[in-house]
Amino acid sequence: MGPALRFTPLAVSDAEVLFRDKLAATFGAMDWQPVADGSIHRFHVPGDKAGTHNGWYVLFADGIVSGCFGSWKAGSSYTWSSRKPANPLESQLIAQRIAQAKRQRDSEQYQRQQSTAEYANQLWRDARRADPNHPYLIAKGCSPYNLRQRGDVLLVPLYHDGKLVNLQRIGADSIKRFLSGGRVKGCYSPLGIITAGQPLYLCEGWATGATLYAETGCPVACAMNAGNLLKAGRLLQLRHPDAVLIVAGDDDRMTEGNPGRTAATSAASALGCDLILPPWPADVPLHLSDFNDLHLWMEAK
Repeated sequence: MGPALRFTPLAVSDAEVLFRDKLAATFGAMDWQPVADGSIHRFHVPGDKAGTHNGWYVLFADGIVSGCFGSWKAGSSYTWSSRKPANPLESQLIAQRIAQAKRQRDSEQYQRQQSTAEYANQLWRDARRADPNHPYLIAKGCSPYNLRQRGDVLLVPLYHDGKLVNLQRIGADSIKRFLSGGRVKGCYSPLGIITAGQPLYLCEGWATGATLYAETGCPVACAMNAGNLLKAGRLLQLRHPDAVLIVAGDDDRMTEGNPGRTAATSAASALGCDLILPPWPADVPLHLSDFNDLHLWMEAK
């Protein structure tokens, strides 16, 4: 039998530097030092909005220095250890740590979402009805419907399981932002009343939804982005099983891979429902991508 494997323990400070290097390789340069105390910590992810702390990490110091990190915003999660485990006991220890870190992450995320939901409800209660002459509504040719307004910022409500949990804020410059830390996946912004046996359109943005609602008179659920169509659609089918769900996709013809059409087609297939896309006339400009774009172009002709 050969000699037993021996490892020189890595100093915690050295491991923290290596862990920071792993964070930097994933997210970008970090100007701070991780702490190996087994607790969850937040940090600013390079490229995110200033003042946000969407990043998280947990680093354990005893035995093999190991941990987890990720981004709540991106929904990402990564694991790291200072070396490979030498035996099954070390493998089990790391697995236990990873499970503990994920429990801490999930608990922290839930607390963030609850806090954001409370703030969203406070803003919603204190806001006034949206001004029909708000620059964004004028630019999109939409009525305000159920939107509210705080200062010059429109508030688009996002619901999950029938409860208001987040807001999309749209400024006079048309820049859109969700409340930091709030739930988005599985959420939607409703227009109209969902009725059994009647069509229910599922689309991406609110302006697209408002256009569909105005033109069809049928209720619409706005998933806010292409990546949320499937998740929102599944929850809608659970909550309204008798509604006739129809995915109304964007058609990003000028974008490589056409993410809008791809996501809508995939969602409709997984949900087992119909799919519609903007019916482009032959002379329509290629940069137009959704039902609101088509509506505005038709109105301008």
